Amino acid sequence: MPHITELLQDPATSIAVIGANDNPSKYGGRVYRDLKAKGFRVFAVNANRDTVDGDPAFASLADLPEPPTIVNFVIPPSRTLRVLAKCKELGLMNAWIQPGAESDEVIDYLAAEGFNYLANACIMVQAPSLA
Repeated sequence: MPHITELLQDPATSIAVIGANDNPSKYGGRVYRDLKAKGFRVFAVNANRDTVDGDPAFASLADLPEPPTIVNFVIPPSRTLRVLAKCKELGLMNAWIQPGAESDEVIDYLAAEGFNYLANACIMVQAPSLA
């Protein structure tokens, strides 16, 4: 399996942003818009929103129109653990854990369950522009 950063080089990569929102001062919104501007196919996952940045928002990973290549987490660690369990159930094993979404418990779970992951690194810094 390619390292998760290598997946960012593939124009076919799609990214689900857990915690995407329209607030420009919150990282969920900033990450979503940054990845979209760089040319990635992004899916906003937020059960409290109908749209994000004019795009449809999905209540859960199970509601997405296709399985994303990477699931990016911009939510508190306690919620990250719950969504990771859903990722495992759905076979979504590439997880990018933004700073602030990680905890020792999250890292232990990722390692124990065999996820391909990167934690405590910002995808906005690592992702190249595909546009």
